[in-house]
Amino acid sequence: MSNLRIMLSALVLSLFVSGCASKVETPKDAEGLYRTAYKELKKDKFKKSAKTFEQLELEHPYSKWAVKSKLMGAYAHYRAEEYDDALMSLDRFIRFHPGNKDIAYAYYLKAICYYDQIDIIGKNQKDTREAFDALNQVILRFPDTAYARDARSKINLAENYLAGQNMYIGRFYLNEKQYLSALNRFSTVVNDYQTTAYVEEALYRQIEIYTILGLKKESQNNYRVLSHNFPKSDWTKRAKKIMKG
Repeated sequence: MSNLRIMLSALVLSLFVSGCASKVETPKDAEGLYRTAYKELKKDKFKKSAKTFEQLELEHPYSKWAVKSKLMGAYAHYRAEEYDDALMSLDRFIRFHPGNKDIAYAYYLKAICYYDQIDIIGKNQKDTREAFDALNQVILRFPDTAYARDARSKINLAENYLAGQNMYIGRFYLNEKQYLSALNRFSTVVNDYQTTAYVEEALYRQIEIYTILGLKKESQNNYRVLSHNFPKSDWTKRAKKIMKG
């Protein structure tokens, strides 16, 4: 089981236990629905579990179980890969229960819903940008939690995907000889994603385009940056040939 799954499952178990440990002050039907939904969740009947949690919310909106069901239902939707439904439930929970003790988990699960939808490079990266923003929210709001620590590790992947998307589009523009559009994409990588695996190539592509456009000074400046930071890189060797040519 992955660290992520362990973190999520542990929180779900704590929600169930904390709900059952206290004195029941709500209709037994609400508790019964909660227990039924939880059993369905444990049996991996995620869609069915989500519906039962939603039924509880509708039939017993003022019970303590309804609050817990918002979060548990969101988790069930997440496990069913019904990300839009999970996000709707989480947004409701965050909006109406900002002071809840499990609010950090809600923000974290929201980020993971986007993170798990990160697509392959070359396709729309909207979910990657959403994941990046949501992960940063977890870090900013809950910096000393395990959720923040995990979020920091996942941001690196999100940044690599965003940088990769810009490189993919930049190469396309370069092949089409749309040099300014290509340069804009490569510059984004150099300026915004300096710690990613793509920055070396991005610097090289800038040198390549500046040379094509006859901008000798800009080309030399970028070569100095590339050779200083990546002296043994294959991209530096290729750039050196361009500079000599």
